[in-house]
Amino acid sequence: MTNWPKSYPLALLIALMALLPVGVLFSLAQDSAQLFDTHNLRVLGNTISLVVLTIIGSVLIGVPLAFLTAYVQMPFKRFWLILLAAPLALPSYIGAFAMYFSFGTGGEIENVLGISTPPISGLWGSALVMSLYTYPFVMMTTRSSLLSLDASLVNAARTLGLSLGASLWRVVLPRVVNSVAAGALLAALYALSDFGTPAIMGFDTFTRVIFVEYNAFGLSQAAMLSLQLMVIVGLILFIESRIGGAQERPGKHLSLFPARWQRNLMLLATLPVVFMAIVLPLAIFTLWLVREGTGGFELSYAWNSAHASFIAAMVAVLLAIPVAHAAIAGKAGRFMERITYFGFGVPGIVMGTALVYVGLKYLPALYQTLSLLVMAYVLRFIPLAVGSVRSTAENIDSGLVKAARVLGASPREAFIRVTLPLTLRGMIAGAALVFLEAMRELPATLMLGPTGFETLATYMWRVYEAGYFGRAAVPGLLLVLLSGVGLVLMLSGERKAQFTVTEDDRS
Repeated sequence: MTNWPKSYPLALLIALMALLPVGVLFSLAQDSAQLFDTHNLRVLGNTISLVVLTIIGSVLIGVPLAFLTAYVQMPFKRFWLILLAAPLALPSYIGAFAMYFSFGTGGEIENVLGISTPPISGLWGSALVMSLYTYPFVMMTTRSSLLSLDASLVNAARTLGLSLGASLWRVVLPRVVNSVAAGALLAALYALSDFGTPAIMGFDTFTRVIFVEYNAFGLSQAAMLSLQLMVIVGLILFIESRIGGAQERPGKHLSLFPARWQRNLMLLATLPVVFMAIVLPLAIFTLWLVREGTGGFELSYAWNSAHASFIAAMVAVLLAIPVAHAAIAGKAGRFMERITYFGFGVPGIVMGTALVYVGLKYLPALYQTLSLLVMAYVLRFIPLAVGSVRSTAENIDSGLVKAARVLGASPREAFIRVTLPLTLRGMIAGAALVFLEAMRELPATLMLGPTGFETLATYMWRVYEAGYFGRAAVPGLLLVLLSGVGLVLMLSGERKAQFTVTEDDRS
């Protein structure tokens, strides 16, 4: 008889919980007869158009910046990497909020500088914002691949007479195309799941229309739209799983030392991206803060955000421990772990729709309570905790556990006294990531938050709906600050290449 690891039963239960939203949506959507009517097809076309434009924009911005940050040697290189990666940590609705109220007639740019600018809204406005806040996905995946490539082929191409640009185009780029595609698919998933940006820009995508249907008490139609959105998400996840990484061995990576004017020109070309994605939102929110002060902001909003997010982080870590150890124990455990990652691919608006129905139909005592909101956070972001705990647990020397067993410790005692303390760092990192993501979550919080329960994200949405955009200054700046903490966590694990070789193009 097979002796299953003790972590398997709990891991299986948690994996089944991650599949709960899909089962609920299928049950709820049975009452909807509108599968592909004219409106649905228009929303589908809008969503696909936004995804395609986001992919194009993120690749056009991200790939050149990957080459710049990977190969070009410049002063304060680490600073430029952090600056260019910063949009990855910011919620896109921050940028959408700032741009929507900055451009166009009566916008802040016209009010302050007297310069007339075209409005940013609709499909092109949404695509611009999405591109600016998703290009770091492409930049970071491509950069990681570039740093692992051996520069000898580039040197050989230069020796045979190719220019540096031609060598990068014909030798390097084909070797990182899979990494570019992987980053582009992550950008596509972000565009599919984001609610705040298309909603603020007034563009009907699945996420915005699902929220409208929910507010109109059309739960069945919202569920049907959610399932259609999940089909597209599933397709992109499948494509992403089929993309393989680079197969070649790492080698000495290329280092370029351009002339000062060339380097300055490269950095100058990055300024529009930095300005639009980082400087403009900070400037607009600071302007509003100076002009209107704290407005109607209350510290209770920040406390609500922190309180709910902290509970979700603790619960997610506790549930991640058996899942992570099951994944280490065997193939069945790894399969259960993969199922939990499904929740991270479920857009917040879809998770909210499913759990609203669960609350109304099966758990009325939990409907519009903090418990149901925390459940949504945990189901969505538990993969962040699982990944951190598992990566730490995998690096534990198994000899320590064996030594504890030899000295008389039971398996439970060895786990509590040896394994658990050694995974504490991963648990803290996972909890921090869940906390930060939950703080920024907008649609699920709007749908599941208790009556009168405002967080930083939902308060920004309320003032947007009411037209009092100046009151968004404090929550906006606080979210930017918290996002900066998240960026530090994401970049702290990046390893520097061990070997470099210089390629001086000044000769």
